[in-house]
Amino acid sequence: MTQRSPKATGERNRTLDLASALVRGAVAAGLGLGSLTVLVMVVWISSPYPDSGPGGVLRAAAGVWLLAHGAGLVRPDTLSGVPAPVSVVPLLLVLGPVWLAHRAARDAAEPEEGRPRPSQAGAFCAVTAGYLLVVAGAAACARGGSLRPDPDTLVFPVTLVVAGAAAAGVWTAAGRPLGPLPSWSPLVLQEAVARTLFRDRAKAACRSAAAGVTVLLGGGALLVAVALGRNAGAAQDAFLGLAGDWSGRFAVLLLAASLVPNAALWGAAYGLGPGFSLGTGATATPLGLDGTPAVPHFPLLAAVPDQGPGSLLNGAALAVPVAAALAVAWFTARRAAPTDAPRAQAWSTRETVRVALLAALGCAAGTALLTAVAGGPLGTGALREFGPVWWLAGLAALVWTAGIGVPAALLLRLWRLRTPGWAWRRDVPEADEPPATARAAAAASAVEAEAGEKAGAEAVIGRRRRWWAPWRGRGGAAGAAGDAASGGTAAPAASSVPAPGTALDAAPGALVGAVGSGAGRGDAGFEPYDFLPTDPWHEKDFREARWASLKRGSGGLMADFPADPADPAEPVGPAGPAGPAGPADFADPADFAAGRPEPDPDRPGPTP
Repeated sequence: MTQRSPKATGERNRTLDLASALVRGAVAAGLGLGSLTVLVMVVWISSPYPDSGPGGVLRAAAGVWLLAHGAGLVRPDTLSGVPAPVSVVPLLLVLGPVWLAHRAARDAAEPEEGRPRPSQAGAFCAVTAGYLLVVAGAAACARGGSLRPDPDTLVFPVTLVVAGAAAAGVWTAAGRPLGPLPSWSPLVLQEAVARTLFRDRAKAACRSAAAGVTVLLGGGALLVAVALGRNAGAAQDAFLGLAGDWSGRFAVLLLAASLVPNAALWGAAYGLGPGFSLGTGATATPLGLDGTPAVPHFPLLAAVPDQGPGSLLNGAALAVPVAAALAVAWFTARRAAPTDAPRAQAWSTRETVRVALLAALGCAAGTALLTAVAGGPLGTGALREFGPVWWLAGLAALVWTAGIGVPAALLLRLWRLRTPGWAWRRDVPEADEPPATARAAAAASAVEAEAGEKAGAEAVIGRRRRWWAPWRGRGGAAGAAGDAASGGTAAPAASSVPAPGTALDAAPGALVGAVGSGAGRGDAGFEPYDFLPTDPWHEKDFREARWASLKRGSGGLMADFPADPADPAEPVGPAGPAGPAGPADFADPADFAAGRPEPDPDRPGPTP
């Protein structure tokens, strides 16, 4: 009997993975095409006056499916005899094909149980190739129909849309990482992406940009809804005039629903200022409608403003980009100054401005991309320009979000850094304080905060904290401690952390009453200790790793990692049996309260 080698088995598994990914891509495309074909067939069957047979319906469904991928269509049968282009893509139809391609690539790139992870590049290429095979077949089928695809648009943007959805699916299967970049990318970008700080700032900028685009879309949809509500009569007349039977009205309703995202983007472009074109000689902006619009009879187009100069109500549409800029500022400030982190971890002013500008650029790029696919020609002549101009909308979005978002982000950062008592956070010292004074102020604030939580400690300190003056936490705490120590009768505040300069820190044999103002917290030379950081950087494993890296870099000149020093508290000789604690092992608290000195370990204990 012969046995396959591991190499042959691995090659066979890779071939099976690629074949499976190819089938997944073809099945995803077939599901999208089949679903749309069924919908078109239902409308055709329910129509009392069909214009063509089943073959024409199948070709029309294939053309509409290609239009959902961004392909341009051509209507050869027109009244003038000149073929008319149709390039307005219903954006709601785009969601189905993009989601199917994304899901197919994600499933192909995920490892199956008991098998290794397939190649990401292989899964991407196989899924894209399988999907594009069905696209080619649909284009060949729709070539003789009433809506013929433009061959030039099959390469761009159809191939780009499919490849982008497949790449997003592979990226999702890998856990959506932000690096590493390919080896052919610039070295500066590779080094930048490798830094954790850069990745955090990039994620914050992407979230802020997405929030700005979402607010723009929501504001544009609100503008369209308000305009349709004001012109509800005209929209109803257009809806009833396009079809007289219920099947035709159902088809018009489906077309209007698929164009709702386009209308929202048109409203966003209107609020940004550049507006949108209604033909070659008409433009609608908040300032008014100039020219003679070539508007088809359609329900959604009843929201177009009336011809003439705009009113104050039209100018209220400018609140949409203002809201988008404030959304960018808010999401940026949330990451710049978190409420649950100390002030030292907040971003600097330069970092906040930089991230806000990157978010504004991302919002502008997203707006330009979406408005580019929201419009297009609907025919020849005056209908050659229909919809918003993408570069004007993107430039306006950049001006609004950068001009308002950056200052608003800085103001929100300052507002979030304040304390509830209208003062700055007291857990991190000010930048202009000297190091010793800053540490002393931080320690005094911590001791005072703990003492304020215990009611008994307030009577010992002798001065209550003013609830109406929370900004006096630094100076007030040090002054109160100094006054209590100078009086000689007040004891230190009750705290779980022993305060420096008290009897516990004094030399053995020193009287508690001898601790005066020179050893209290109010002393100018007092410098309390600070807690050691708990960051993993200072742990032993990380220190040994850094030491080993430095030793390798020195060529063997450095010594080995030093061992931990022996504990001086451990006995050097052999351990004896544990005996009863002597008088020198413990100190009676009553001796401290009466002012008696601590027992000397060299002095013999009392005679029983």
